[in-house]
Amino acid sequence: MFFIQRGNDGRILRIEHTTYPEATEQITEATPEITEWLKASVLRASTLQLLQETDSDMVRVLEDLIGVLINRGIISITDLPQAAQSKLLNRAEARRALGGLERLIDEDDERLI
Repeated sequence: MFFIQRGNDGRILRIEHTTYPEATEQITEATPEITEWLKASVLRASTLQLLQETDSDMVRVLEDLIGVLINRGIISITDLPQAAQSKLLNRAEARRALGGLERLIDEDDERLI
């Protein structure tokens, strides 16, 4: 049994195997439309999971990129918004506290290196 919610345009918004308040129809057997929607839903979920799993890797890439730009004198940490400066400095401090994998802050704490 499939419980289906459709939008105003008739497109499927949600399919569940158990009833829910927004369900507008129920169908006993899978139709080609239901099968296609379920396949797309699985693809969306796996793509979203992949993005979520790589978010922390991308954060590190961006931190490293910002460090390279600062080291080369292309930008200064003060070119960034205050909120970004604080986040970068807090992360650098946390890294230092965890063992100093690399030193990201100058002695004056004004620039990343």
